[in-house]
Amino acid sequence: MFAGLERSVLPGLASCRRPALAGMALFGLLWGAVVAVAGLNALYLCVSLIACAFILLDFRIGVVLLILLMPISGSAVFPHAMLGITGLNPLNLLLLATLGSGLLHGLAEGSLRHFLPRPLLWLYLLPIMAAGMIGAQHVGEIAPAFHVYALIDFDSAGGYLRDMLVKPLGMVLFAVLVAAAVSKSASTEKFLVPTLLSIWAIGLVVIVFVAQSGIGLKQLAGSDAREFLSVLGLHANDLGRLYVVAYALLLFTWAGSRQAGERFVLLVTMALVVCALLLTFSRGAFAGFVVVNAVFVLWRRSMRTLAVFALAVAVALFAMPAEVFERALVGSGEGLNAISAGRIDGLWLPLLPEVARSPVYGSGLGSIMWAAPMRAAGGAGVLQATHPHSAYLQTLLDMGVAGLVLLCAYFIHVWRGFRTLSLDPDLSPAMRGYFQGAMAALLSVLVSSVTDGSLTPRPEQALLWLAIGMMYGQLHRRTAK
Repeated sequence: MFAGLERSVLPGLASCRRPALAGMALFGLLWGAVVAVAGLNALYLCVSLIACAFILLDFRIGVVLLILLMPISGSAVFPHAMLGITGLNPLNLLLLATLGSGLLHGLAEGSLRHFLPRPLLWLYLLPIMAAGMIGAQHVGEIAPAFHVYALIDFDSAGGYLRDMLVKPLGMVLFAVLVAAAVSKSASTEKFLVPTLLSIWAIGLVVIVFVAQSGIGLKQLAGSDAREFLSVLGLHANDLGRLYVVAYALLLFTWAGSRQAGERFVLLVTMALVVCALLLTFSRGAFAGFVVVNAVFVLWRRSMRTLAVFALAVAVALFAMPAEVFERALVGSGEGLNAISAGRIDGLWLPLLPEVARSPVYGSGLGSIMWAAPMRAAGGAGVLQATHPHSAYLQTLLDMGVAGLVLLCAYFIHVWRGFRTLSLDPDLSPAMRGYFQGAMAALLSVLVSSVTDGSLTPRPEQALLWLAIGMMYGQLHRRTAK
């Protein structure tokens, strides 16, 4: 039988293989010439196109790649343009390819009605899109300093919608694609592997950058060094919030895991994240870190947990560099305005009257750019702040009371979803811990949003939106089951 197979099939395969090899060789030569002319951008484009070909076969491949890339996509180490075309980058290509493949698979299987969860649409997307439409009418009123100092990359309504609405909603699209992939996978736990790899990537970025810079901790902790990490593409406060979410997910997953090898990897990854978090010297991140640890002790209260954490705190207090304590205590004893780094007198109080201009539905996304205090300051105010440094004040300004209520209602819905899965006996202990960590991460984000951050999608929220996507996918599997 094998002899007949060899005589009849192998020659045919050989004849088909020669043109295929010739085509691959020709493709390699042509693309090599393009790389020689266009440099690494062409290489990025080539790899992205090859990945897109595999994604068409199974959109879950694209989701795994997005999980790997999304947390680091906001940093400067990730290419944001290829061949000189703004918006043409690996992430956007993967998003579009994964979306197209996912829609085709959903259409074939008749599952498109579950693609976009209704609470996400009505409670979250609708107010944000409405605010985007309102803000597009005020582009001509933006304070001139935003253009003079190149703080924004648009000067038209179309550019405004691209940067302020479409690009941020890519994070929500990422979560929706994750949900679709999880709902069609046999095990949700498999998605933890690319998550760990992405956390290592974004953690090492800061650690390696600080190590290579040669800057001392004393200088890095100074108030005048807040922009030092901005060359990486994310502000120190943004990186800090990203690391707090990562730490929360890792901590509770580690506590829930029952496998020694898995617990060791999670523990080492936690150590990496804590080191990176400390190097941001972000007081908001420090506060979020305390919140996560406090709720861990509260939710998993036992004598063993208390003893282990008491020992960990004692070791941390002994080993912690003095610069961390100095940074955490900046402004202590000098009043709330000093503790808030001048936000109360310099930003919040001047901007509060702007809420009254449109208290119900707000003045549009990024309305601080055309707020009266910014325009009247002749650019001085703009140079000090391009956002209100309070997610809740920003939402009131941009979307009014209605928008703030709807967004808060959405995060309550997310909290309930996380809690349901953290108690689901059908999930493994590690996955129940993961969703409990997502609850702690969400709580830390909402607390730190008092003095910074945003309730609308931002790059530092990548791991939180990943957890939201996994929540929707697992809830859909649970309902179908």
